[in-house]
This record gives sequence, structure tokens and C-alpha cells, in this order.
Amino acid sequence: MGVGADKIRELLKDLKITEIMINGSRDTFLEINGIKHKIEMNFTEEDINDIIEEFYNKAGKPISYYNPFGDIALPDGSRMNLITYPLARRGTAITIRKFNRELHGLDDIMKGGTLNKKMADFLIACVLGKVNILFSGATGSGKTTTMEMLSYHIPEQERVVTIEDTAELILHQENLVPMETRAPDKDGKGEVTLRDLIRNALRMRPDRMIVGEVRGPEALDMIQAMSTGHRGTLAVIHANSPQEVTSRMETLILSSGIKLPIEEIRRMIGNTLHVIVQQERFPDGIRRITHISEARGVERGEVALQDLFIFRREGRMPDGRIKGKFRTVMRMYPRFFADFQRLGLLDEKIFSEMP
Repeated sequence: MGVGADKIRELLKDLKITEIMINGSRDTFLEINGIKHKIEMNFTEEDINDIIEEFYNKAGKPISYYNPFGDIALPDGSRMNLITYPLARRGTAITIRKFNRELHGLDDIMKGGTLNKKMADFLIACVLGKVNILFSGATGSGKTTTMEMLSYHIPEQERVVTIEDTAELILHQENLVPMETRAPDKDGKGEVTLRDLIRNALRMRPDRMIVGEVRGPEALDMIQAMSTGHRGTLAVIHANSPQEVTSRMETLILSSGIKLPIEEIRRMIGNTLHVIVQQERFPDGIRRITHISEARGVERGEVALQDLFIFRREGRMPDGRIKGKFRTVMRMYPRFFADFQRLGLLDEKIFSEMP
């Protein structure tokens, strides 16, 4: 056990720190309450080698000339990314995103301002009603945390399969099979992709699939799984708005090489995806759900979306916090609302602000 690994562990102990950024041996920054601060601690080349040995090599994901960067999950659930010099021109860069393990459900992130009670009740009903949900947002917006908090409401009797590039989800179901991709070796052999894992998951009798991040041709396999009876799928995607989610899904599906007209791909997305949860980290450091939107099939050749709930920004308070309100804005009930009523999952009072 060396000095570099000890320095990392010391920083991980501080619950106020949400992100650790090491820019070579020159600068180290910490994010606290959404604000980045430079600290005096530096990491030498010896420290970096110790970190690689202690965390990457022992995790079976060695860093080398052939694998100069990579992600791993640390024992506390934090995610570490490392990219070596000379790809990182100012020296090996390390980024660690910490996850708050004090959170135990939607109530906890509701107290932090991420959503309100109506939105939480609606999302819980979506999980219990096996609605397909995509959680969207930029890096660090909190979308994975929101998905993880919702997973507490997956019924205990369900068999859950998680599929991730880097295993970071911590779920609490007993009948759980977490799976993680594998990079190729130096000879280019042995790679296991998200597509491989999704295809294999379909043979594992899952009641629920959770995909850590959709960012490539595996989007096709996921959407096909959703459309062939694997309802209640939860997944994360990077996009800046619900509209961008559908466009990104089109692009990712086309990247699989499938020979389908764009109209058919849009029909697949519009009829299979049910809900998009868009999340954003605001300048005051609070992560808020800005949209919960429903996909309503295809209208006029495009995937039709209806906003159900939004966060409406109204300015800034003297202390720097963002001022705004969560609003119910839907024009009509979601297409699956009749099923929710039949199952006793949701009361129509939740939509009392409908225009």
C-alpha cells in the first residue's frame, strides 16, 4: 500500500467532497457543494503508479501503453477515471466522482431539491407499473443516482439484471445479477461489449433490466428487448433535453448497421420508450429534474413528446440559490394512466394542476 492510494482514501473519507480532479502533478481540485476548489495536495509520478497498482491492477483492469485510460468502481461505489501521459498532455489525469451512500430513497433526494412529492409518486408508479424509463442529462447531473433511488421500489420478488461498462450501481434486491463489460487484451481479444451482455441477459429470465449507460449500437438491442416483453427497463443516456434523447436514440440505433427506414426506427422508439426523466445540475450545485416527459408514438413523422412535469426557473435568490417551482404541465393523461388506475398505482389527483 503506497502513498498515492492513501491520499485518495483520505479524500474519499470527506463526505463534503463530491468530486476529485487530479490534473497531473501540478494541480488538484475538489468539488464541494457544486463549487470547485484548488488544494495544495499534489500527486507525483510515484503516487500515480501506486494508484494504478492499488486500484486498477487489483481490479483486473490494468493501465498500460495498450490501455492508457479506463474506468473502475472503487469499494465505496465512487467511479474513477484515469488517462495517462502523453494522452493527457499535462500529466496523468484522474477524475473521481463520489456517490452519496447516505441516500436511501427518493425521499432523500427530494429533501435535496431534486424533485417534489407528486413527481416522486409518479416515478414510483412508473417503476411498479413496469414503464420503460430513460434517465437523461449531462455528466454529473445526478441521473444515475435518481435511477438508483428509484430501484428501491422494484418489487423484491423480481429478478434484476444490471448491465454496465463500469459497475457502479449498488442495488439491494436479493435476486440480482450485476454484469460488467470487459476490454480487449493487448492482442485485441476477449472483449465483451454492452451488446453482448444485453443479448445474454435476455436468456437469463430477467423481470427487470437496468442499463448503466446507453451510448452505442446496444441501443438497438435494448429497444428490441423493451418491445418484445421486457417491460420496466431502466437506462441512462447522455442528452441535454427530452427531444435530444429521441434524436440520440435514432443515431445510436443507426450505428448498429440495421437497415431500417428512419420512420420505422422512430416508430420503435415512440411506441417502446414510455418516459424520459431529464436532470440538470444548476449553478447553485443542486441537481434538479427539469422534465418528466412521455413518448406518445409518432406524429407528423417525429417521435411525439408530452411534458408531464417541469422545473420552471424564476430567477436567483440573494444567497445564490436558483429560485423556481416544479409544475404539472401535461395537456392530457399519459397513455398508460388507465393501466395505473386499474392496478391502483396512482390517483388522478396527482395531475390536479393540468391546464
